[in-house]
Amino acid sequence: MMADLHAINDAINKKAGRKLLPSILVSLFLLGLIFGTINTEPILFFALIWLVIMIGVREITAAYGKGGIELPDYVLMIAATVLLVATWYGNTQGLAVSTGLTIPILMFTLLLISQKDFIKRSTSAVFITFYLAVLGGFILLLANHEDGATRIFALVALIACNDTFAYIAGVLIGKHKLAPSISPKKSWEGLIGGAIAAVIGGSFIFNSLFETAWFVGALIGLMTVVTATCGDLIESAIKRDLAIKDMSNLLPGHGGIMDRLDSALFTAPAVWFAIELINRYL
Repeated sequence: MMADLHAINDAINKKAGRKLLPSILVSLFLLGLIFGTINTEPILFFALIWLVIMIGVREITAAYGKGGIELPDYVLMIAATVLLVATWYGNTQGLAVSTGLTIPILMFTLLLISQKDFIKRSTSAVFITFYLAVLGGFILLLANHEDGATRIFALVALIACNDTFAYIAGVLIGKHKLAPSISPKKSWEGLIGGAIAAVIGGSFIFNSLFETAWFVGALIGLMTVVTATCGDLIESAIKRDLAIKDMSNLLPGHGGIMDRLDSALFTAPAVWFAIELINRYL
């Protein structure tokens, strides 16, 4: 019996490209941190997201280094911190103004540090800052609200519906590759499985928690499939371009922080915008 279970687990690991049990345990741990902090004290959630973004900056600058683009991670961490703090205390205005001020200062700082390969280094630094801090700022915009815990739950639940059922469908019946040159493990069957779950989950979440019509939640769920998949594919494209498998091995069964953060970075702005539209027009 145990031998059969091990054989099944090994087959799943081989097809999915990652170890299943460590992945589940890490996911549960991360969920505990997210909901433990947001429901205990919002500033603790801010600290958690800040830490995650800082680790992400370290991971991606190290990855860029392997690709021959040397960036001072401490400078990017300072820039990201300014953006995140401004977003937490200034909301959308804080995010907009800090982005407009931080990006030029970041570029000039890189010029002062070194003039070599300035275009390559500055564009890479601006990309990393936007990718992690600006997009990540929308996670804080969702959280820093009187219904912050509910909004974060909606974000996490939608991503989980898509990722979990895309993973299951891909492992069980995935045959047709979605983007073989970017992410060979992804399949159209997985995409459809994730879409079905996200549409059903979105309908339930937004009907019960935000009191919207079920089809509004279904549309938001479908939107989540697009954003989460795009986020995952873009992160995969970055790794492929830099010729690395994972950003790091920090999280067993997942890779690095960036390998878990990619979907949320693209989905958070979309969910924030959807909730703003609901509050204003519905």
